Amino acid sequence: MRPMDPVLLVGTASPHLGRALGQALGVAPADCHFERFPDGEMHVEVPEQVRGRTVILVQSTTPPAGEHLLELLLMADACWRMGAARLEAVVPYLGYARQDRRARPGEPLGGRLVADLLSQGRFARVLVVDLHSPALEGCFGAPLEHLTSLPLLAEALREHVTDTSVVVAPDLGAVKRAEALARLLNRPWAVIHKVRLSGDEVHASGLMGEVRGRRPILVDDMVSTGGTLAAAAGTLRDAGCTEDFTVATTHALLVGPAVERLRTLPLTRLVSTDSVEPVLGLPFQHQVVTLAPLVARALRP
Repeated sequence: MRPMDPVLLVGTASPHLGRALGQALGVAPADCHFERFPDGEMHVEVPEQVRGRTVILVQSTTPPAGEHLLELLLMADACWRMGAARLEAVVPYLGYARQDRRARPGEPLGGRLVADLLSQGRFARVLVVDLHSPALEGCFGAPLEHLTSLPLLAEALREHVTDTSVVVAPDLGAVKRAEALARLLNRPWAVIHKVRLSGDEVHASGLMGEVRGRRPILVDDMVSTGGTLAAAAGTLRDAGCTEDFTVATTHALLVGPAVERLRTLPLTRLVSTDSVEPVLGLPFQHQVVTLAPLVARALRP
């Protein structure tokens, strides 16, 4: 490691991206010690080489989001107390970002709270990728750099795109994303109107755009339980699309019934990034695109 190189510390939630980012930056991840005390408390120990250096901390706040967020803050606090000159956080998936508004008076603003907690990490900059609610940027005490994986996903999809492909937004929240991906792929796009019934149940009630006889590419910022995709698939099938689905997403959380729901679809491939640690042994083709080149460009001075 050269004297002026940054120190790269990788949390337990992001080993895949951490290794890839280290290769992109030409910096091997430094050894960081993680253990659990008998009562379940986390213990973190960072290396002495962080003193006087810029430290890049890589940690997604994937499930369990609270645990991974606390681990990141413990790493940051240890670096600060060791005398690090500058701390930068790479948080490719930001948990609680969907809790950006209150539907009922008794609910918290979880997204704002997480932003406040991250602001206690003494970070000079926080990098996130495809934040579910861009409005959260105004809640951060540190400068927030909001990156998008769409060009990387488009490049991975390009070899599978034909003149019958159509990009589909599975709900109104994904419209801008679908429109941008369709522009990158030079394909038409369509949108499905979704009504959420509960945390993991949705109902699709309408479709705008032509999909009959076409191969849909469903795009969203995340796949959590798969409820949105399952509802969208039913609408697309009823509208006469081909039995050849592609799903493109930044954050493949795949929690709860997601894998079983996706298994029931005519899913040819899932294309996602390593913002979430890749799940092994899926019953369908899963292409993982690393965010390392994107993040490395943003980190370089």
